[in-house]
Amino acid sequence: MGGPTFAAGSSGTAAPPDARGSDDARLRRLLAEIGRGEAGALAELYDLTSPKLFGVILRIQRDRSLAEDVLQDAYLRIWQAAGSYDPEAGRPLAWLCTIARNRAIDGLRRKGTVEVQGPVRDDGEDWVTRLMDPHDDAAAFLDREALGACLGRLEPAHRDCVVLAYCEGRSRDELAQRFDRPVNTIKTWLHRALTSLKTCLEAVS
Repeated sequence: MGGPTFAAGSSGTAAPPDARGSDDARLRRLLAEIGRGEAGALAELYDLTSPKLFGVILRIQRDRSLAEDVLQDAYLRIWQAAGSYDPEAGRPLAWLCTIARNRAIDGLRRKGTVEVQGPVRDDGEDWVTRLMDPHDDAAAFLDREALGACLGRLEPAHRDCVVLAYCEGRSRDELAQRFDRPVNTIKTWLHRALTSLKTCLEAVS
């Protein structure tokens, strides 16, 4: 569970990658290095992306002190889940923002004692909302209705696998345990689901 820690309040001091993702290659490299357990890469990723992620969290938490705690939690999750990031799934900044957003939402729900049952939450938020934030620039390239329609065409297990991987940052090993399937099967599910989503979204765009 342990991982590198960062000084509270240090967010917002470094320049983030531009909104168009011109530094995507660098972020992908850093995620790959983090996935191999390189703590220095996480520190570099933090410097590059913490202002953006802190802004995402602060819009949800509203309390700066709590938002700083959530930011630390988000980077711990990134440390744990970086190996599950698939470059074919989309931009790395969008993946990072999704983890930060969901950590912030989970923090609010813990305070309200709302339990999480799985990819579909018991407060009525659907998996389309879970997969994208329509107010987040990192996800602006997605059309919510089109995404909802395309996700609805996936097999339920494959859809849930995608949501858990890219909303919760679950690793392939974690998904294999959850679905009681070999890791290679999970990889196949994710690959097929993402390929289907891409094809579907291209067809409706």
